Amino acid sequence: MNFEAFILGTGGMMPLPGRNLTSVLLRKEGELFLFDCGEGTQISLKQLNLKWKKINSIFISHMHADHVTGLPGMLMLSSQVDREDPLTIYGPGNIKEYIEANRRILDMYINYDIKVEVVDSPGTILETDSYEVKAFNLYHTKPCFGYSFTEKARPGVFFPEKADLLKIPRGPLWAKLQSGNSIELGDGTVIQPNQVLGDKRSGRKFSFVTDTLYSDSIAENVKNSDLLVCEGMFEEALAASAKEKRHLTAKQAGNIAVQAGGIRKMGLIHYSPRYMDRELKILLSEAKEVFTETVLCRDRDCFDISHVD
Repeated sequence: MNFEAFILGTGGMMPLPGRNLTSVLLRKEGELFLFDCGEGTQISLKQLNLKWKKINSIFISHMHADHVTGLPGMLMLSSQVDREDPLTIYGPGNIKEYIEANRRILDMYINYDIKVEVVDSPGTILETDSYEVKAFNLYHTKPCFGYSFTEKARPGVFFPEKADLLKIPRGPLWAKLQSGNSIELGDGTVIQPNQVLGDKRSGRKFSFVTDTLYSDSIAENVKNSDLLVCEGMFEEALAASAKEKRHLTAKQAGNIAVQAGGIRKMGLIHYSPRYMDRELKILLSEAKEVFTETVLCRDRDCFDISHVD
């Protein structure tokens, strides 16, 4: 069952050659979810050959230009690839006004439904039978939210040898059992999933945090994440500037991961343009001092959250 995160942009404030503005795409079994949509998002989508018309949900952290300037192009692009499914955009503040104004002023041709859900308080904002998306407070210069995407408990590992012993024909019946459903054989025998599956597995979790002061409350919301993508905008020598601008240092991001507990991997993102690529190792080093399972996100990196490495 695919569960992957694609880093579409890692920059903060302004794009640089090879560094688009912040955006992350999550793919779960064919469904696509976009977190922030900075300038250059379309470029990475094209380079990674990702089918953006299948993006059904976009989650915007806050209404600063470096997190939303990619949206108008995305909306127009989706009309040119014969999109049929509706698109839902979640975000705080005046997200609805921003989208409506762009559609009107740019005279956008939109041939699909766009729904806008204003996020004005923390809590569950999207839930299905298989996953849940929660928003939680971040602490920036305007309303800002982080997001966690958590799968619900999954069926256990499927054992083909057990299915063979029970004389279950390969094909659709195996798929039904793997999905946690019982089946009936031609002779009337009913097979329960637990006869061929291991114990249920906990759902995997992805969390997205950007543009915020350090707060103990962030750790509680991202705990047990298989992958935490977190802002690490400045080094500790610039901690005073980070605080003034309400951003995290890389070391503070590491502290959040340690405090949260259960984080398998943290990817730093949203770097200040003051750091050229060769200087990002400063941020990585400071984060790894407190949380060793830290990596630098680079534009167009891919993380398999089933097996984060």
